[in-house]
Formats: sequence, C-alpha cells, structure tokens
Amino acid sequence: MSMINKEVSDFSVQAFQNNAFKTVTKKDILGKWSVFFFYPADFTFVCPTELEELANMYEEFQAAGCEIFGVSCDSHFVHKAWHDTSERIKKIQYPLLADPTHALAKDFEVYIEADGMAERGSFIVNPEGKIVAYEVTAGNVGRNAQELFRRVQASQFVATHGDEVCPANWKPGAETLKPSLDLVGQL
Repeated sequence: MSMINKEVSDFSVQAFQNNAFKTVTKKDILGKWSVFFFYPADFTFVCPTELEELANMYEEFQAAGCEIFGVSCDSHFVHKAWHDTSERIKKIQYPLLADPTHALAKDFEVYIEADGMAERGSFIVNPEGKIVAYEVTAGNVGRNAQELFRRVQASQFVATHGDEVCPANWKPGAETLKPSLDLVGQL
C-alpha cells in the first residue's frame, strides 16, 4: 500500500539536538517541510556516513524551509552517547528522534519487528503533515543526501505550481512539463 498522502499520526518523542534533550511532537512539523530519515541503529556502519552527509547539507535544507529528523529505535540517551563518541555524529545539528517504542517506525511502516529496528527509509512530509515522497532501501545500502534534497525541492515546486511536473533529474530553474489532456492520449 502506498504511503503517498498519508497523514503522519500524532506523536510525541524525545530527541537529542545541540547537546540537549527536548520533546518533538507532530505540532513541530506542521507549517514547514520535513524529512524523516529512518536508520537502523546508532553505533552502526552505514548510518553515520548518511547522517554525516545530511549534516554537511543541513544549511541547504534549512534555507529551503525543510527540517531534518533523524530517527532510530534507540533512546535519546543512546543518541547522546553516540554523539559524544563519534566525530561524524558530533557534526549533526538536526534533531535525532528517539523511537524506543517503535511508534514512529510503525506509523511510517518501516519497523522490522524481528530485529527491533527500522528499515532505511526517507520520507518527505509537506507542511500539512502528509507524506509526499518516500524511499525505503535495504539496510546495507546508503542513501544520497543530494538526491534527497533535490526531491525536496521538486516536491516544493510542484506544491506551488500545481499545473507543472518535474521531469527526471529536474533541478530548480530547469524546464518543467505542463501535462495536457491532448498529450495524455499519445503516451
């Protein structure tokens, strides 16, 4: 079943951000674009490379009006311990959400019950709290933050230009398509 246009359920979780603990709720995601970036676990191998790449692009996401939320089924205390011991994780300024009850992983349908961890899933959520794009990959394959950012930009563009669509590899400023009923029959 597709997750497109699924509204994120109400939630309240603990997070670690900027060397402090805080609570993040659904209310915090409404009114702006968000990326929920699920990863299997802290203190693993592929995850820190992805999280560091996102950290390196965080200012670009912020400039585009998009917040990043890293999410694993670890506690906020484990997030802090990982931050305190990993040079890569120390670079992160976005919130790391703790999901030890698996509520978020289940809501986004990435929870692996047998492992007690989340799949490697990236979800773009619009300001109304609805999923507009997502990707789930195998646990041993890292994701590309630049491509995720491009998809955020494309999602934002089509949200404000309802009669236009973004072709493959579209980037801001590039040509878009304006589908018409005349062209649909030719496909």
